[in-house]
Amino acid sequence: MLALFPKLAERLAQAAGTLSGGEQQMLAIGRCLMGAPDLVMFDEPSLGLAPVVVQDVLATIRDLNRDGLTCVLVEQNVAVSLKLASRAYVLENGRMTLSGSGAELLADEHVRMSYLGAKARPHGSHN
Repeated sequence: MLALFPKLAERLAQAAGTLSGGEQQMLAIGRCLMGAPDLVMFDEPSLGLAPVVVQDVLATIRDLNRDGLTCVLVEQNVAVSLKLASRAYVLENGRMTLSGSGAELLADEHVRMSYLGAKARPHGSHN
């Protein structure tokens, strides 16, 4: 786990409760992975973290998934999570309203307007 999260190697003598939010998130992921799970559910792993730490944590989740670990990610950071997801689902008022690959949902006009704050593209535009 220390190879996966080298920052924690510097904090071995430190109590978990005194770690930064990002370090605590890394510790939680590391503790989970020590059990060699087949599936890991991540619930808002970016919540309250500095942007640079969010990038590190999400890159770790991406790498774990690429290495064969099934990862379920619940995340309100829609743009980041859809770029990461091989399969994605949009829930609205407790109901699944859209599903597809992360790339498909990133390109969906409803998702772009409702969740990414993007304006509708002119008809025929592919940008």
